[in-house]
Parts: sequence; structure tokens; C-alpha cells
Amino acid sequence: MKKLRTLVSSFLAASILLSSGAFAQAPDINARIREEGTKNSQVVKLVQTLTDVYGPRLTGSPKLKASGEWAIRQMAEWGMKNGALEPWEFGWPGWENERASGHMLSPVASPLVFEVLAWTPSTNGVAKGKAVQMIIPDRPTQAELDTYFASMREKVRGAIVMYGDPARVPVNLNPPPKRIPDELIKPRFDPNAQRQPGPQGPIMIDREAKPGELNGTQISQAVNKFLMESGVLVRVNDAGREHGQIRAFSPFRGEYDPAKTLPTVVLRNEDFGRIIRLMKGGRDVELEFDIKNSIYPEGKTAYNVVSEIPGTDKADEVVMLGGHLDSWHAATGATDNATGCAIMMEAARILTALGVKPRRTIRVALWSGEEQGLLGSQAYVAKHFGTAESPKPAWFKFNGYINHDSGTGRIRGLTVFGPPEAADELRRVGAPFADMNLVGAISTTSRNVGGTDHTSFNAAGLPGIGTALDPIEYGTHTWHTNLDTFERIIPEDLQQSAIVAAAIVYHLAMADEMLPRFPADKMPPPVRR
Repeated sequence: MKKLRTLVSSFLAASILLSSGAFAQAPDINARIREEGTKNSQVVKLVQTLTDVYGPRLTGSPKLKASGEWAIRQMAEWGMKNGALEPWEFGWPGWENERASGHMLSPVASPLVFEVLAWTPSTNGVAKGKAVQMIIPDRPTQAELDTYFASMREKVRGAIVMYGDPARVPVNLNPPPKRIPDELIKPRFDPNAQRQPGPQGPIMIDREAKPGELNGTQISQAVNKFLMESGVLVRVNDAGREHGQIRAFSPFRGEYDPAKTLPTVVLRNEDFGRIIRLMKGGRDVELEFDIKNSIYPEGKTAYNVVSEIPGTDKADEVVMLGGHLDSWHAATGATDNATGCAIMMEAARILTALGVKPRRTIRVALWSGEEQGLLGSQAYVAKHFGTAESPKPAWFKFNGYINHDSGTGRIRGLTVFGPPEAADELRRVGAPFADMNLVGAISTTSRNVGGTDHTSFNAAGLPGIGTALDPIEYGTHTWHTNLDTFERIIPEDLQQSAIVAAAIVYHLAMADEMLPRFPADKMPPPVRR
């Protein structure tokens, strides 16, 4: 018996040694992901293609569709499967600015720096006219606005209207930091930290509206109608930002019809201010603009991009990662959001290069219509998953979507829709990347749609995972501006983000259990809209 016990003990010891040796020799997946994502990174090349070749990528435009087709081909070359453009109905035509020039002709000759407002029409050839300033009454009623319009109608006919006074943009002597200090970011993603109330914004003083006072939307619509009916050639808005930054959005949120507005440009604050100062000094100013825009009726159908690494024993369950492919048109859409798309494509490339066989299917999604209100991701979630209140079968098989948006900075923290245990799991998976400045994860109960595409999943009661990044220059310089170009990216930060995303997605795809979710009786209620 003693001899038998000795033999058994020797066998078990040998087995443990063999097992330990085999385990020690097996490459650690996190280390392999780091190595592939550092030594063989293609993330900068991906950003360069999306910006220099396909930028800008406005929803409904040919460039956006072409960029999606390129992304599918690229992911197929890496070995990914089931690449497709998934249609959804945008309902408005596509729009692109082909060319635009503007000059002050007198009292001095000078070129003007501006961007054309999206979904506005072309000029009828070269539009040349006198500059006329319009400053509408403060808090007008309809009668007051009509009286002002009557006084201006003949002055603006055949003119180029400078709308409003130039903003005074002071010199910023205390610019915000480009990295979030550890002492600020760590408490944000520590579930046990005592949270201090964040900034609440400016204090709003209640005031009593005067009888018949119009709201902002009513004023905007009335001004637009007046300018069109009065034969104004071009409307010029002040960019109101420092150092020549220009943001040029669509004229009315949710309505993208060039037939319902007039040619409109957003002029850099420095040029706008100069023109107004000349006019106020008693000089007549003559301007000219030549704008050619193209309209694409086929853009009424927009497309999301999907491609997959097929799963194995849990292939019917899905883990997703992605970002929005569409951008505004003032630049090439680098930090908003070629970076996010390139990072998530690179994360998938890393995993295919390593030859992993995930248990769950890993699906990359590149959205369109994000800039118009998360329209593409909302359409996708509704089609494939439904909601907690009206779920489709795939709703129960979904194990998280991680999103990347808002710049070139490295990922510092994660926020997941779900109970605290969901954040616990992400914190565990992310812990090995603390040396790469990933500080933690927290959970949220909010089903509000807003900000970026992971909230489309949150709204459906699904675990959407948002990424908090170092801001770098996003809010101050590049977000939706004419400065959002390839030159503003930080390659090392993009590599860190791709490595972190690849590791998180891999572990979610391989875990025995799905991310914890709210049970039906504890699901936060949907947000009424």
C-alpha cells in the first residue's frame, strides 16, 4: 500500500510538473496581443487611408460608401468573414462640396477662409454682392421680427448677408491639459470612490418669457424663410472660434434638404470680424462666393459596415466592437472618427494575425449616421436585437459592444451598461493593462441615447461599453473642425487603444459566462423620447 501511495504521489507530481511546464510554455494571450499590436501595427496606415483617400465621409455621400467597401475588402484580406454593407434608410439625399472660393473685393482685396454649411445649395455661378449685416432683435415676438424683416427686405435683396455680430474670442491663458491627470481619472473609474458632483455648467437664471416670444427654432426657421424670399445671394455665419477653427454643421438638425435653404458658409472669426469692422467704419464691402455642391439622391439609403471572426462552440453568441465611419466635411475626419474605426479594425487584425479561435463570434461594426443622431447604430440595434421590452432572439445572445470615438487619446477607462458585476468583470480583464494607463471600469444604469454609438445598445438594455480617452486636442481643436486631419493623431496612443480593445474583446469572446445583466425586474426603464 505504501508503495502504491508513493507511485500515485510520484505520478501526480509528474503530472503537475508537466502541466505547469506546458502552461508556462503556452504564450500568454495578453503578451501576444501586445507584441502583435506593437511590432506589426497597421493602425496608422488604416487612419491614413480613411482620411487621405476617403475623407471626408459625410452620411449619404459616395466617399462614405466607398470607405465602407474598402474596409470590407481590407478585413477580408486579414481572413475575416461575412463582410457586408447593411442598408438602413436615412431618408435624405447625400451631399458633398466639390469646390468653393470666396473673396473680399473691396475696399481691399483679400481671400476669405470658410467652410460651406452641409446640405446647403450651390451658388448660381459666381455670387457677387454688397455685404449687409443682419442683427435680429433680442427675444423677438413674431410681430417684432416681422417689423425688423420689413425694414431690411430691400437692403438685403441681391446682397450677401453677414448674420450677427462677430464673437469675441479671448486669448486662452489657461488651456486644459491634454492628458487626464491620474488623480482625476482614477476616482472616476473606482467603484468605491466617493464621487464629488461634477461641473454643473453655467447657472441658468429663470426669466419670464414675454407674451408671444419666439423660441430659437422658430427664429431660425423665420430667418431662413426671410432670406430665401428676399433674394439674398449667400448667408455668412461667424465661426466664432480661435485660430481659424471652423465648424460647419447642417442648417437644421434632422432636416437635410438643400431646397429648403440658401447657399450658406461659415467664415473664420478673423475674417468675419474684419469685414464687420470695415462696415462699421463706414466703408462699403463687396464680397463674392463661388460654391459648387453635389447632391446624391441615392444617399437616402445609407450603410453600416460589418465583418466577423466566426466563433466556435458559442458561435451564435456575439461580441461586437466598432466606431462610426461617417464624419463632417470641414476636414478629413481623422480624430472623429477615423481613429476609432482604425483602432477597432486593428484590434480585429491583431486577433486574426494570432490565429485565435474565439468561442463567440467577434463582429466589427462601422456605423454611418452617427453625426446625424446615432441613426445607423440605432437602426442596426432595432433590426437585429430589439429592446429589453421587446427582445429578438439575438438580444439574449449578445455579450457586449465596445465603442471607440472622441479622438486620438489612449483609453483610460471603461463604462458599461449593467449591474456593478459587469464592471467588475471588465476591471478584471483590463487589470493587466494598468501599465498602459487603463485605470478601471464602472457601470451605468442610463438608457439615454446620446454622445456616441454604444448608447444605442444601452438604450435597448444591452451592455454597451464606452471608452474614456485622454482628450489631447479633441474638444479644443479637432472636434468637427477644419483641423481634424491626419496630422493630429498620436500613433502610440492608437496602438495602446487597439491592444486594449483586442484583449477585452478576446476575453469576452472566450469567457464561460456572459457579462452580467440586469434581470427583467431590475432593468432600468427606457428613456421616453
